[in-house]
Amino acid sequence: MIHAATIFLSSLLLFLVQPLIARLILPWFGGTAAVWTTCMLFFQMVLLAGYAYAHASNARLAPRTQALVHTVLLVVALALLPIAPHERWKPLGDEEPVTHILVLLVVSVGLPYFLLSATSPLLQAWFARARPGQDPYRLFAVSNLASVLALVGYPFVVEPYLGNQEQVWVWSVLFALFALLCAGVSWMGSGAGTAQRFEREEVIEAPTRGDYVIWLALSATGSVMLLAVTNHITQNVAAIPLLWLAPLTLYLLTFIIAFEGRGLYRPAYWWSVVVVWTAGMLWLLVDTDHQFDLWLQLGMYLSGLFVACMFCHGELYRARPQARFLTAFYLTVSAGGALGGLLVAVVAPLVFNGYFELGLGLVAVALLAAVRFAGLHVSARIASLALLMGSAGCAVYDGIKYQKDVTVSSRNFYGVMRVKEYGTPGGVDHLRRLLHGVILHGEQYLHETRRHTATTYYQVTSGVGVAILSLRDRPGNRVGVIGLGTGTLAAYGRAGDVYRFYDINPEVVAVAKREFTFLTDSGASIEVALGDARLNLEREKPNGFDVLAVDAFSSDSIPVHLITREALGVYLGHMKPDGIVAFHVSNRFLDLVPVVARLAAEHGAHAALVDEEAEGEDRTTSTWVLVSRDPKALERSEIVDAGAKEPETRDDWRTWTDDYSNLVQILK
Repeated sequence: MIHAATIFLSSLLLFLVQPLIARLILPWFGGTAAVWTTCMLFFQMVLLAGYAYAHASNARLAPRTQALVHTVLLVVALALLPIAPHERWKPLGDEEPVTHILVLLVVSVGLPYFLLSATSPLLQAWFARARPGQDPYRLFAVSNLASVLALVGYPFVVEPYLGNQEQVWVWSVLFALFALLCAGVSWMGSGAGTAQRFEREEVIEAPTRGDYVIWLALSATGSVMLLAVTNHITQNVAAIPLLWLAPLTLYLLTFIIAFEGRGLYRPAYWWSVVVVWTAGMLWLLVDTDHQFDLWLQLGMYLSGLFVACMFCHGELYRARPQARFLTAFYLTVSAGGALGGLLVAVVAPLVFNGYFELGLGLVAVALLAAVRFAGLHVSARIASLALLMGSAGCAVYDGIKYQKDVTVSSRNFYGVMRVKEYGTPGGVDHLRRLLHGVILHGEQYLHETRRHTATTYYQVTSGVGVAILSLRDRPGNRVGVIGLGTGTLAAYGRAGDVYRFYDINPEVVAVAKREFTFLTDSGASIEVALGDARLNLEREKPNGFDVLAVDAFSSDSIPVHLITREALGVYLGHMKPDGIVAFHVSNRFLDLVPVVARLAAEHGAHAALVDEEAEGEDRTTSTWVLVSRDPKALERSEIVDAGAKEPETRDDWRTWTDDYSNLVQILK
């Protein structure tokens, strides 16, 4: 069926372009996970615009005029191919990132994405007009099936085998094929006879205002739950790369099941499932004993997300209107999705200083359950009301619990920063720690006798520690650091040294200066460059660094652009002949050592692995790969005594470049 084939191809392209375009612009904004959240907001807003266009054109234009307008737009979109953001859109570092990303995406991929977004409701309407009496909503299940295949296939099939530019060209060719199919379908359904058959359909009652409200509420709640659970499990549970794929896949899967039309969602038994699973998520939200039980947390939240979205989307299908009002229905559903994205991506960071939207999302699920299940029977009504009251209490308690031991908490585009304190104030055990989600970004003992001590991954026996200490007989060292954190490495600074820190997050800079004393206590001259480190280094004159610490790979969102062949070339251009580039590659889930070793070999440089195992409470396990053009630089006694050895290489792995990387390959 040509309608199904065209919808399938459009949805496939719709969800292939999302990770592709996000991958292209990630390096410009520090590789942060917030770039993906902002891209999601853009995709939802353009999806809304596409659905609005589908609704308006279907309601106000004659079939032939509609076909003509749509064909012209497809031709214009073809003229804009291939899709790729222009270099002039690279940020300078002082721009507001959300606005900059949104404008960049509009210019780069706006029209093609707009037309792809409009395809599903448009073709369903054309199908209903051409084949009255047949259920067009099942085509929505086809659309979401293609979306799931694209979403799962990208990291496992596309990314490992195609470079960025190859992906752009393949996508563009497929879009051209889609444009031909879509234009053909539009003209096939533009005949007068088809229009007359549509006009002779039985007049039916239009949806009420209450119908629109419930459509909007259900779709917005599903969208909020998707993004809230994604934020929670990636920021507060585990920093596992590609983990964001699981929630989005489950979200789309519920659309497929709900709209497939076989009645797999039935309130008669789903009400109890919704109550039990929502209660389970609420329990974990406030429970502290199982906070670090990874598999319990992931299992409960991912299955709970599936149940919550199955409820929202199943109720949407039950509340769907007749085919004549199909485009109005999808427009409202899209508006709800965009509203949910707006609340989580834009409003929440402005209003909250933590990730509190999950608790509020569960309250919304409970409220809708109380409304939709009230008419089933007494048990469903009582259980739903109890769930609503319990969810409100748990959401409040979660907000209180989140601030335990926290002295400073702030949230912006780049995530949530928290400063926590432990020990006795004024005592030798008084400790202050900086956390970004579940990632430790540094800590400092506040007692005068200990506050100058380099801690965590930067202690004197760490790879970067021995690299800096190997230069202690050389006056006036220049040290660069990508990733400020608490500024711990400044503890090594002496009079005459220069320590230059690079960080993209202004809040990190403010917290490091206000809550920690490493920068102010240092004997070195301290410089801080705000903005993406690689972009800054590309614009700067050679710095002549003795050591450059690249410390940005411990979280789930790996800034790949900082660990490519081109990136190492930039770093080496800023080094003295015997300078050392120290890559911090400590990561529980990714094996980055062979990647760095391969990059070093590509540049004819030498590499040494310093792998330190933690011993005692004050020690932190760390893995550093030291790279230098001069092999003698890696043979200094401090480095050799730290157990430096040749890092493992993988000749069967393809070199990471600005055009190619493969996170799946390096998963441990």
